[in-house]
Amino acid sequence: MAEMVLLSDTAVVETPVAECDECLVDLRGVGALRIDPRLADGDGAFAHVRLSVVDRLVTAQTLLPAGMRLLIVECYRPLTLQQEYFESHKQRLRGIQPGHDEAWYHRRASRYISPPEVAPHVAGAAVDLTLCTTDGSELWMGTQVNDTDSEACHTDSENVSAEAARNRRYLCDALTSVGMVNYPTEWWHWSYGDRYWAHVTGAPTARYGPVKSLPVPTGAVPA
Repeated sequence: MAEMVLLSDTAVVETPVAECDECLVDLRGVGALRIDPRLADGDGAFAHVRLSVVDRLVTAQTLLPAGMRLLIVECYRPLTLQQEYFESHKQRLRGIQPGHDEAWYHRRASRYISPPEVAPHVAGAAVDLTLCTTDGSELWMGTQVNDTDSEACHTDSENVSAEAARNRRYLCDALTSVGMVNYPTEWWHWSYGDRYWAHVTGAPTARYGPVKSLPVPTGAVPA
C-alpha cells in the first residue's frame, strides 16, 4: 500500500496558489446548516469558511439520508492559533517519542495537525464536522471529533462499530459528491480549494491561500 501523502510533503507544500479572493462567510447566518459551539471563539472565526465551501456544504446536506444533518464544528483558524496547535502537538510527541530530529517531529505532527504554512483551516478552505439528527443529537462516528488518540480516527479504520462505519460512509459519500476531499487520518476533516485538495484532485493550482483576517463586518450568504 502506498504511503499516505501528508500535508507536510513537498508535493503539497510546493503546490502553487492562484488566490481567487473569494470571501469568507459566517455560517451562523446560514440557516440551512447547524453550527456547534464547542470550539467557538470570541471573534467567531471558527464559523467562517469560503463561499464556495458553503455552497458545497449546503448541497452535501441534501444528499444525506432523511433525518440526518451536518453538524459544523470548526472552519477558519487564524494563523497564530494553527501555529499554537502544531507546536503543541510536536511538543507532545517529543514527550512520548523522544530521540528523533526536528524533521521527524514536523512530519509526524502533520499526520494530525497541518503545518501552519499550508493549513487548509488557515485558508478558510477546511471544515471539521460530524453528523447529527434533525433534533441536534450527534450520531456515533467511532471517535469524537478531534480525538486522535488511536487510529480509530482514520477515516477507513476497521476498528469501529458497524454503526460508526455506516455513518462515516454517509458523510463521505455526501461530501465527496460535491467535490470536497478528506484528510485520511481524520474522518471529520474535509476541504475544498486548498493545496491538499489540489494535490488530491490533480488541479494545477490551489484556489485559496492563507487568510490574514476576518472580514469586517461579517456577512451571511446572499439570498
